[in-house]
Amino acid sequence: MKKFFAQTYLWLLLALLYAPIIIIAVFSFTEAKVLGNWTGFSTKLYTSLFSGGVRHSLLDAIENTFTIALIAAAVSTILGSIAAIGIHNMRGRKRQAITFLNNIPMLNPDIITGISLFLLFVSLGVTQGYTTVVLAHIAFCTPYVVLSVMPRLQQMNPNIYEAALDLGATPFQALRKVIIPEIRPGMISGFILAFTLSIDDFAVTIFTIGNQGLETLSTYIYADARKGGLTPELRPLSTIIFVTVLLLLIIINVRSRRAARKQENI
Repeated sequence: MKKFFAQTYLWLLLALLYAPIIIIAVFSFTEAKVLGNWTGFSTKLYTSLFSGGVRHSLLDAIENTFTIALIAAAVSTILGSIAAIGIHNMRGRKRQAITFLNNIPMLNPDIITGISLFLLFVSLGVTQGYTTVVLAHIAFCTPYVVLSVMPRLQQMNPNIYEAALDLGATPFQALRKVIIPEIRPGMISGFILAFTLSIDDFAVTIFTIGNQGLETLSTYIYADARKGGLTPELRPLSTIIFVTVLLLLIIINVRSRRAARKQENI
């Protein structure tokens, strides 16, 4: 009975999580303006997404969202990896204190982070726009990269780095040829996590986006919802994003399993 209730609870939880996504995907293949009203199978919304009246504003928001996410993820991956290496080499209370400070932004509500960054930019007299959003996303995502890289550093044999130095490698060469290959899976995971968080973020973006007309996907959906309803083309867009992310996760998991099997065979 315990096993039955555990499996029932698990499937119920998965149904609650994925049912809305499945509903959006199903109703993206109909022309109905209202979600839940099926008027027959059609791919008109997908065509309208790239050629209709919403094309320019929506695609501009998508382009801004992905460029900001790529820049923020790349920079936060570099900064987070360097920070993780530095924290890993610390000892005692100093390491505990820095780790604690790194965890605060992740535990802190997004809205508090957004307000704090907004007040910081205002006090410095920085004009809010594309640059402030990128900087805010970098600050928001970097702690998550540190959290992704740290386990890889803890699993690494510390003697490998020392051996590289003893064999004549400079610290930078040892970093590039020894440490980075060891922590690369954590860096990739951190990059994907930072990229996803940047795309998904709304609270930090809305406080740092300014009033220069810049829009991301989250702020576009928010503004669209305030008008009294969501643009139907958002349904195929959500479906495309979900399927793309799902395929990427499947590819990453398959590659990870193959790499694990190769190591076991070795």
